[in-house]
Amino acid sequence: MAASQPHRPHDSQPPPPPPPQATGHGAAPPPRTAAPGRNGFDGDGDEDGGVLSAFVCPITKQVMRDPVVIETGHAYERDAIARWFSECRELGRRPCCPITMQEVYRTELKPVLALRAAIEEWTDRRERDALRKACRWLTKDASEEEALRALGCVMRGWNGGRRVGKHVVRGEGMMTMVAGMLRCGSARVRLKALEALREFAKETDEDRDAVSEGDTIRTLIKFIDCEDCQERELAVSALCELSKSELVCGKISELNGAILILGKAAGNKADNPTVTEAAQNALGNLERCEKNVVQMAENGRLEPLLNLLIEGSPEKQLMMASSLEKIVLSNDLKILVAQRVGSLFAGIVEKGSMEAKEVAFKVLDHISANAASAKVLIEENVLCPLFHVLSINGVNLLPPRLQQAAATVLCNLVASGVDFGTVPLDGDRTLVSEDIVHNLLHLISNTSPPIQSKLLEFFYKLSSSPETVLSIVSAIKSSGAITNLVQFVESDHEESRTASLKLIHKISFHMDHEISQVLRASPTMLGCLVRATFLSDANVDEQDAALQILANLPKRDKYLTRELMEQGAFKIVAHKVLSICRREAGTNIYDNSLLEGLVKVLARITYVMREEPRCIALAREYNLAALFTSLLRLNGLDNVQVISAKALMNLSLESKYLTSRPKFGEPDQKSKFAWFGRKPLSIQLCRVHSGVCSIRENFCILEGKAVERLIRCLSLCNKKVAEAALAALCTLLEDGVEIAEGVLVLQRANGIAPIFDILKENPTGSLLHRVTWAVERILRAEEIAKVVSADRSLGSALIHAFQHGDSRTRRIAEAALKYIEKIPIFSQIIDERPLRRGSSMGSMERFYRFDR
Repeated sequence: MAASQPHRPHDSQPPPPPPPQATGHGAAPPPRTAAPGRNGFDGDGDEDGGVLSAFVCPITKQVMRDPVVIETGHAYERDAIARWFSECRELGRRPCCPITMQEVYRTELKPVLALRAAIEEWTDRRERDALRKACRWLTKDASEEEALRALGCVMRGWNGGRRVGKHVVRGEGMMTMVAGMLRCGSARVRLKALEALREFAKETDEDRDAVSEGDTIRTLIKFIDCEDCQERELAVSALCELSKSELVCGKISELNGAILILGKAAGNKADNPTVTEAAQNALGNLERCEKNVVQMAENGRLEPLLNLLIEGSPEKQLMMASSLEKIVLSNDLKILVAQRVGSLFAGIVEKGSMEAKEVAFKVLDHISANAASAKVLIEENVLCPLFHVLSINGVNLLPPRLQQAAATVLCNLVASGVDFGTVPLDGDRTLVSEDIVHNLLHLISNTSPPIQSKLLEFFYKLSSSPETVLSIVSAIKSSGAITNLVQFVESDHEESRTASLKLIHKISFHMDHEISQVLRASPTMLGCLVRATFLSDANVDEQDAALQILANLPKRDKYLTRELMEQGAFKIVAHKVLSICRREAGTNIYDNSLLEGLVKVLARITYVMREEPRCIALAREYNLAALFTSLLRLNGLDNVQVISAKALMNLSLESKYLTSRPKFGEPDQKSKFAWFGRKPLSIQLCRVHSGVCSIRENFCILEGKAVERLIRCLSLCNKKVAEAALAALCTLLEDGVEIAEGVLVLQRANGIAPIFDILKENPTGSLLHRVTWAVERILRAEEIAKVVSADRSLGSALIHAFQHGDSRTRRIAEAALKYIEKIPIFSQIIDERPLRRGSSMGSMERFYRFDR
């Protein structure tokens, strides 16, 4: 009998199992056995703690799920007995009953439905009881082991594949209990609870909504922001599953900071790729809620909002655009918005409703404030619809507030630094085409002050660009709009007045004569300009622009100088210059710019002294020669030094006409002083001007260390400063003065060598003429000519001037070369030795007079 029994694969001859009780349909209930603990608390069974032996498969020793009966009448688990029969065949034997070892001729497996129903009923009852017992341990008072056993039971009940487990978990409110375990002090319990919540959330929306009750969402967000990697990973996974419910998405949107923390987790790819992926999926789920989309945009995740802007309905587009307008964007995000929806907003500006246009203008204003994003908007052709709504025909279709918004966006765009002379507007026209500029200039005269101020600022920014300023100037000249622009200096609207002053300042470099004509025609405008410069303390930009306009007006305009004198402008300017100098000019950028403008205005006095005698009195009253001399020491302020040196040149040219010469009526005047016991008067005469000189009375630059400071300026790197200083020094060599004495003054002050050095650098233009003229005058001194005749570099420099200068310069260079015997004297082009007080070479005074 033993030889006929089939062998198991891993047991050559197993002992036969004990004979089971009858399991037929009419059999008595089998005895109970100990429960395997599969569905309970590790050994806790049903009410009496056992399990019917008939429910246990003799092969697996586990409660059967799909019991079947074989030919011998014994019941087994279907998979187990099928595997038994298969092993028998593999061993070359007939299948047999595992209990009786009786050969089975028919291997048909018949399901035992009654037994299966009984087992299911018993299993459900046992699982229900186990879950209900677990409820007692899902509290904060339970120990760690109790809590872990309870959570394990809940997990087995939920994942067991039977509906009763999920039904009990839902019905008994165990999801809320598990969520409460997130506040447990044990990390193991928290991890188990997070895992359970993630499994709950994988089912239906009702389960997700149940899990999200209370403060579960807040707790999960807290775990996402914690340092524990496992807790963070499980929390993000659970939240990702929960976010599949729209109701939960709404709850997340109401929790402050949730989107921000999720976005942080989604952006940190290097930390944990699993967490990053789950967070990104969660954010993708949250995009279904519009509130979440707005919050994402507020936290830097703009793509969902931009997608709704592009693909959404008009109502949704308006809502998203309104939200976008309120968000503070970084420069990078502004560029992104311009790239994605710039053309969309351009279309809204031209064809959208009034409400949509208002929102579009606000968004465009926000984006165009950054130069890089403004350039993108220009590429998206936003300029054309903006111009159309601001044109004379289109402006009547917009309310004033939208006209102002459109002008504001236009101002932002022109501040981007783009060359608008090359950006097409429509067809061949650009923003600086003459008819376009004329259209906008006409609009300035026919609109409200707020819009006027924006358009004036628009033209100011275009005039600030070297590429477009000439086009703007040309259009203003051809339109005759300069009068209207200058009239804004009388406006009561501060922003319009300031913008117009800034614009006039920019174009004053090219339209100084046109501006001066308007001011001459209306003295009140000049008065407004003076008040804006000197009597207003409110607006620094307005003061600076007005001052620069005054500084750029034609210097030789006698009428304007007289008007400024009548209004006391020069007195205020002189006091301000002295005040800045006492604060040590050069330490403050604003002071430096202000000082330059003030010195320009003050220097006007020196250009019309012969035509306006009152200017001489002013120059004496404020001791301008000494003041301009002190300004030469401000190294680093090149423009101030240039203006001061030119002013000293003008003053020094007047010295020879203002010098007083003493007159002795009687030859014996000296003896009369001796007769009355007095010493004869000792009168110090100026060697250059042959009279009584002072820096205050006749502006003689030999006084007050002016010569020394001018000579120091000759060695500066800025050639304009050197040329202006040289021009002032040349007044000591001018016709009508003692030239030989002037040369001696320069020699004693070590000024000859710097002048020669300038010539040796082979300058060009007016500087070449000036320095050649000065060298020729210096070389008239025989001692100096004899010494420098051996200087080859000076000879080469004079030859260069002779070859490359204009006709006047060549004639002067020829005379100088003859002094050092570099060329022979073939004719009497010049006198063999010029007179002390001049020569046929002529005076530089005419050259000075027409030099600007």
